[in-house]
Amino acid sequence: MKKDGGWQKLKGEITDEIYKFTWKDVLITLGILLTATIVALVYYRISASNINVIMFYTLALLFISRLTSGYLPGIAAAMISVVCVNFLFTYPYGQINFILEGYPVTFICMLVVSVLTSASASHMKRQSRILADREKKLAEAEKEKMRANLLRAVSHDLRTPLTGIIGASSSYLENEARLDTDEKRTMVRHIREDANWLLNMVENLLTVTRIRDDSASVNKSLEPVEEVMAEAVYRLKKRIPDAQIKVLLPEEFVMIPMDATLIEQVLINLMENAIFHAGSTEPVECRAEIGRDEVTFLVTDQGVGIPEEKLATIFDGTGQTENSSSDGHKGMGIGLSICKTIITAHGGSIRACNHGHGAQFSFTLPRGSEDEEQ
Repeated sequence: MKKDGGWQKLKGEITDEIYKFTWKDVLITLGILLTATIVALVYYRISASNINVIMFYTLALLFISRLTSGYLPGIAAAMISVVCVNFLFTYPYGQINFILEGYPVTFICMLVVSVLTSASASHMKRQSRILADREKKLAEAEKEKMRANLLRAVSHDLRTPLTGIIGASSSYLENEARLDTDEKRTMVRHIREDANWLLNMVENLLTVTRIRDDSASVNKSLEPVEEVMAEAVYRLKKRIPDAQIKVLLPEEFVMIPMDATLIEQVLINLMENAIFHAGSTEPVECRAEIGRDEVTFLVTDQGVGIPEEKLATIFDGTGQTENSSSDGHKGMGIGLSICKTIITAHGGSIRACNHGHGAQFSFTLPRGSEDEEQ
């Protein structure tokens, strides 16, 4: 029964392929046959020989089978081609003679060529549709995974500062009379830090909305590397005045295609992450290395490094630190996840590693063509 069912399915697929055609296929078939006939007539008038005429129609069959759907256009074209060769290019001219020597062989050969080419073309088209559907499903799955990771990171990173703000404000209101000035200032400072952290997260989320969901691409223009780095450090200093950043600008003046605001946000996220999670008093180093085809941005700290087991998933929105629930600056998940989203949309790559005395985050951006740079 299972074997019969498989045969019935195959039979149904073949039947569908035979009858699957549209008016567009009819027009394509007629257009190609007309073109082949005109070319064959011109060739016949010039050479006064019909030896190679059949090749024009064979070539037409290949094009028809490739450009149309199903088997029927190719089969019909094979029949019409044989009739045309018989009527126009075989003596007696202007008459159809089905008993000519070799005529059945010509008809069968052209029919076989048409069916085999149509079958191959239909198989290729079907495989292309299957691959396209598979790639689409994989892209949707990756997008859903990214959304889930962002949601998980957001839920974690929002909860901790909000808890801190609620706790500090409640303590302030309940114990205001018993608190001295320094204790009050300390509580207010913690509330401000948590509020700034939340503001940074909102900026990150708004940054993601600038990337088009349909094509996961960004609007790029040529921007100077050193100006983007300088602007990122300036914006970070406004948020964290005490931040120690050592900037190493490239000696070569280079402009590369990018969305400057988004790349600045990536640099800010990486530098801020290094400041809050490295556990070091040494300055964070930010530099750019100019390559032939790409520019690499590196943010290096001299801190505790990244646990090896977290390196593989640190950009997936799950890269929370062990003390992320209790430290004053929360987890690093959403910021790094958004960094990966931005860099991927730019056609670049991003990675994290340990260098022996801390951690290093780096990302590359393509330089683009020389015409774009000019």
